[in-house]
Amino acid sequence: MFLTLTLLRKGIPGKQWIGKYRRPRKITWQMQSNMLKHLEREAENEYWISRPYMTEEQEHGHAAERRAENWRKIKEAKFCNFPEHKYVTDHLSHLKITKTWSS
Repeated sequence: MFLTLTLLRKGIPGKQWIGKYRRPRKITWQMQSNMLKHLEREAENEYWISRPYMTEEQEHGHAAERRAENWRKIKEAKFCNFPEHKYVTDHLSHLKITKTWSS
């Protein structure tokens, strides 16, 4: 099928780099070297990830104090912008201009 398509047609129909019948890309030496570098970097990452820095016992709860301190700072930052309490007497104090009925 591909042989007849290439013999009977001028080229790839539509856009040549996308689609079902796209033109295959040639692999260059630079593409190969980039892929090798990528695979070497990935292998090194797997190597370092497979060897933990701390044991499971050391790791359990090691950042609890730091997280609690950060949370306390966040709460204080939110509460410092919080307005003071307002009472009903403050809102209705303008109504007590004359107290003729109580005096």
